[in-house]
Amino acid sequence: MNIHEYQGKEILSSFGVRIQRGLVAHNAREAVDAAKELTEQTGTGWHVIKAQVHAGGRGKGGGVKLAKNLKEVEEVAGNIIGMNLVTPQTSAEGKKVHQVLVAEDVYYPGDNEPEEYYMSVLLNRATGRNMIMYSPEGGVDIESVAEETPHLIFTEEIDPSTGIMPFQARRIAFNFGLSGTAFKEMTKFVMSLYTAFEKSDSSLFEINPVLKTSDDKILAVDAKVTLDDNALFRHKDYAEMRDIREENQTEVEAKEVGLNYVALDGNVGCMVNGAGLAMATMDLIKQAGGEPANFLDVGGTADAKRVEEAFRLILKDDKVEAILVNIFGGIVRCDRVAQGIVDAYKNLGDTIDVPIIVRLQGTNADIAKKLIDDSGFKIHSAVQFQEAADKVQEVLKK
Repeated sequence: MNIHEYQGKEILSSFGVRIQRGLVAHNAREAVDAAKELTEQTGTGWHVIKAQVHAGGRGKGGGVKLAKNLKEVEEVAGNIIGMNLVTPQTSAEGKKVHQVLVAEDVYYPGDNEPEEYYMSVLLNRATGRNMIMYSPEGGVDIESVAEETPHLIFTEEIDPSTGIMPFQARRIAFNFGLSGTAFKEMTKFVMSLYTAFEKSDSSLFEINPVLKTSDDKILAVDAKVTLDDNALFRHKDYAEMRDIREENQTEVEAKEVGLNYVALDGNVGCMVNGAGLAMATMDLIKQAGGEPANFLDVGGTADAKRVEEAFRLILKDDKVEAILVNIFGGIVRCDRVAQGIVDAYKNLGDTIDVPIIVRLQGTNADIAKKLIDDSGFKIHSAVQFQEAADKVQEVLKK
């Protein structure tokens, strides 16, 4: 589950990670009040107004602005709230901004120049261990750094039997070229950050930038946090941070009816039971010259109601030109699935305006094929994987 920057910072702060302080505002008036409160806390009249959406690259889209006084706070916040923010990580339509974070300006003058670093905590799937990925090149696209200057990307892998060790935090600070107070601050920051990652059951922490201020404080200026959905039962307060306005509405609807659905950008809808078969089916579509429009796992109980709901979800995507149903009847009988498809076709009527290819294998597959073939509907039945691929190719060419 993705959460907003301000929510991620709340989690970090609760584990002792120093953050850029800020307050959330839902309109320009609240933004001014937040700025006044922050000025009392920090003593500075300059503030950063940040759009709160689930997407990176907000600054490039005009979603992060500096305000030097209260008048500018009101003006900037008023312009950002309600806008459709387009970033490299959003669709062409962008995401509507419902709230902003009014944050303190931490780039204040001092004895030293502020420095920006990149740091993330995530699972290294190749080794099955958590790792800290970091770079002295913070504040920019880490993908560009990895591509153009890979020697500036460092990793620190954590042994699960011991957890993060102090020498590892010191090595990170050393690789940043820090010394004195900044060195000590960074080691403390790293230890607290990793503790926050583990204790919050997160799957990703990305801090870009981690800032060394002009007076050698180390703090998180940004926070991209992804929580593990499977662990939310242990964190009821985190579960309440979910903002469904930021999520794909079809995916939200699917979750409410107990279906596993992920929207993609293709033209062939998929209805499958089992994640492994779903992935193989998506490969099949690619080989047939199409592109998967979704990942949809109806699970082991693919009854008529679930099949109908699945069709409704797939047909919400106007890019879908065909639907491929690929079901293995192990727990569920193929004839029941076939009857569910026929019933769904009857109930949905004219809303089904694309060809449907159905491949059912397993228990009572022969009966299922006869039900499909005798239905009189625009449904193509297939037995073999290749046959299904050929039919997908055939209907896409029409």
